[in-house]
Amino acid sequence: MSEAFAVDRLFARHGPAYRWYATVTVMLGTLSVVLASTIINVAVPAIMARFAVAQDQAQWLVTAFLAAMTVGMLLNAWAIARLGSRRAFTLAMSVFIAASLVGGLSRHFPVLVAARAVQGLTAGMIQPHALIVIFQVFPVARRGQAMGIYGMGVILGPAVSPALGGVLVDAISWRATFFVVLPACVLALGMAWRFLPAHGGTARSRLDWPGVVLLAAGMVATLWMLAALQRRGPGDALVLAGMVGGPLLLVAFVLRQSRAVEPLFDLALFRAPGFGAGFALSIVMGAGLFATTYLTPLYFQQAAHMSPTAAGFMLLPAGIAMALVFPLAGHLSDGRASIAVIATGLGLFIGATVLLVASSGTTAAVWLIAWAALARVGIGAMMPPVTTASLRLLEGAAMDRGSGIINFGRQFGGALGVNLCAVLAQYVNDAQLHAGTAVSRAAAHEAGFDAAFWALAGLFALAFWPLAHMRRSRRRDAG
Repeated sequence: MSEAFAVDRLFARHGPAYRWYATVTVMLGTLSVVLASTIINVAVPAIMARFAVAQDQAQWLVTAFLAAMTVGMLLNAWAIARLGSRRAFTLAMSVFIAASLVGGLSRHFPVLVAARAVQGLTAGMIQPHALIVIFQVFPVARRGQAMGIYGMGVILGPAVSPALGGVLVDAISWRATFFVVLPACVLALGMAWRFLPAHGGTARSRLDWPGVVLLAAGMVATLWMLAALQRRGPGDALVLAGMVGGPLLLVAFVLRQSRAVEPLFDLALFRAPGFGAGFALSIVMGAGLFATTYLTPLYFQQAAHMSPTAAGFMLLPAGIAMALVFPLAGHLSDGRASIAVIATGLGLFIGATVLLVASSGTTAAVWLIAWAALARVGIGAMMPPVTTASLRLLEGAAMDRGSGIINFGRQFGGALGVNLCAVLAQYVNDAQLHAGTAVSRAAAHEAGFDAAFWALAGLFALAFWPLAHMRRSRRRDAG
């Protein structure tokens, strides 16, 4: 049975309302995995205390999820082609539910990290389903409306997750952050059997398994090496192996993609002038988005001595501000103002991080809320125009492949940003405590977070260089 025929049969069975049944199904799945990706951030201090781990170890709760999600996104298209939409979605959702249960019940930190990695892998396979189903069930004239609903759902999930996570940690336990998404997951699983098309996949679908393995192994080795460098030292045999082997595996992945008939990562797109600059901006944007999502709740709890609930509600205005600025940035990115909007977003984010550095544990809460919101507004201003400006440089079918690469860059940047910022914060924190001076633990935390925020500000300042390259490329195209 073809996919189009399967969709037509479901329309015949359920009527015009079917498109909304299908959309709600995949949106429940998307909202669940987006919520799971961010809700744990406010629980990190409690998990660090429970398992007696430092920040350079605890960051794996986020890094493992993001890195695995990057790989899962590359598996999604193959899984749908091979298994069909319904089976691919339900398989991924079933594994996600199992991983959430294992994570919530785990008694050992490595098991917890492994559960997060499996959550991330399946989340990467679940999230793209929403866009695919929307394009299947909505006519061209109504896709914009559906995409608006989808976009608001994806943005509002992270907006409410810190507050929800903080309440759960204080009222129940950090384990509740793994269980809270399960009702929506089970509902999405049941609805998928009824409303997603059950067309059969094709055995002709091929996946570049060696490429997947090279990418996954390269990312894990590189991220582990960066995290272990401080604790083990550069002379450690395993650190040296990761230092050499991780980058080599990533280079091998790139070389394979340059020769593959059906590459996971189409390097030919980088021949378009300015697209490489857009990819670099997406990496920077991902680093800022996910690193601040990880660092800010820790900062509020460890340096400003707030409870998880208070820290979560402190971040609620920031999430709402990002959700509100997102549609405006998307509207402006349709015109020639996209470069100016990106530059504004970079400037706002740099200003927010500098203001967070200037803050301290005694700074009034209203100012901390304002600086966190300003950082989110900067990211929200960047996201639509970075994607739009990058894809505008491509033509035809290349735009679909380009979209996947831009999303890949954002996720990869997020994993790298969280990893490096957590390691830097822990390094400075330990250096302050062992300097021989009378430094309080809160002051040491403050110094560590300041170093991480300075690093992000520097990274975003460097991003003006690829932005200038993208601007020159657009001028050449216009001429």
